[in-house]
Amino acid sequence: MYPVDLHAHTVASSHAYSTLHDYIAQAKIRGIKLFAITDHGPDMVDAPHYWHFMNMRIWPRVVDGIGILRGIEANIKNTQGEIDCTGPMLEQVDLVIAGFHEPVFPPTTQEEHTEAMINAMANGDVHIISHPGNPKFPIDIEAVAAAAAKYNVALEINNSSFEHSRKGSGENCIAIADAVKRAGGYITFGSDSHTAFTLGDFANSAKIAAQVDFPEERILNVTPRRLLNFLEMRGKPIITEFVDF
Repeated sequence: MYPVDLHAHTVASSHAYSTLHDYIAQAKIRGIKLFAITDHGPDMVDAPHYWHFMNMRIWPRVVDGIGILRGIEANIKNTQGEIDCTGPMLEQVDLVIAGFHEPVFPPTTQEEHTEAMINAMANGDVHIISHPGNPKFPIDIEAVAAAAAKYNVALEINNSSFEHSRKGSGENCIAIADAVKRAGGYITFGSDSHTAFTLGDFANSAKIAAQVDFPEERILNVTPRRLLNFLEMRGKPIITEFVDF
C-alpha cells in the first residue's frame, strides 16, 4: 500500500466524474494520506479555466487528517518544452505534472518527442512527467531517463495505462523504470484517476517497479514526507499544514 497519489482528475476536467469531496471520502477508505488533484492544463479542449487553478488557494490543506495538494497536469506544447502553466499559475500550484496529449501536441517523431520532453524538464517548472510510456509518443528512453535524473524530475509509471488507456505501454514502462534505476532518478506511481474509485490503485505500476527491482527509496509515493521533501528540494515552499506529515 502506497499512501500518496499524485495524479487525479475531477469534474473540472469534463471527461472525469468525481469531485474533491468524492476523493476525500475515498482517500479515507483506502488509507491515502496525501493526494494531488491534477486537472488538465487550460490548453486541453475540455480543461478547466485559468481561474480554476488560480482559485485553488481556497481549498483546505487538510480534511479529516488527509492532505490535499493543489496540482495540474500541464500540456507539453512544443519541442521547446513550453507548458500551459506559467506566470501566476505556477505560484498557486504545489505540483506540476506535464505530459503529451494529442489535442495539444499531435504525435510526430521519436526525436521531436524526446526533445520536447527533455526541454520541458530542463525549463525547471515540471516535477513529474506523466505517462512517458505512451506508445503513441515514442521517446529515447535512455536520454529521457538521464535528463530526468539530471534535472530531478520524476517519471511516472501510470497505472491507468494498463487499465483503460494507452494500451501497449507495458514494455516501455519496464524500460523506463529500468533506465531511471540505472540513471539514479525518481519514479512515481500515478493512478491517473478519472473517478475517485481508483484513487491509490497502483497494482500494475508496483508490478513494473518490482520487475526491475527498483529501489524503494526513489519511489516518491512511499510516504507523504518523501514527496514533500522532494518538492521542497525542488524549490517549493514548505507547506506549514503538512509539517507533521
